Amino acid sequence: QVQLVESGGGLVQPGGSLRLSCAASGFTVGRYQMRWYRQGSGKERELVAFISTGGSTGYTEFVKGRFTISRDNAKNTMYLQMNSLKPEDTAVYYCKSTGHNYWGQGTQVTVSS
Repeated sequence: QVQLVESGGGLVQPGGSLRLSCAASGFTVGRYQMRWYRQGSGKERELVAFISTGGSTGYTEFVKGRFTISRDNAKNTMYLQMNSLKPEDTAVYYCKSTGHNYWGQGTQVTVSS
């Protein structure tokens, strides 16, 4: 049974940092491209970053240079290190495997002073 559990969100001031985690079960994260998405209030869900099976990464222009995606195959977990956070980064963040049509509940990130 596929399951994804996102965690690590919270309230942070502009310029602050958070690290999100995505714990997977029912499949091996290293065998699929894994992605982080986000959805702000009243907005469509958008791709934030991805990590391929070979470890190559990609980022949307809005987060490039500030966010870092990584993966720990031994823990079957993916991460998103978010630095220099801005109010426009406020959203619910979701992780997803390209090989499975499953969405977790997401984790809320709020950037506000």
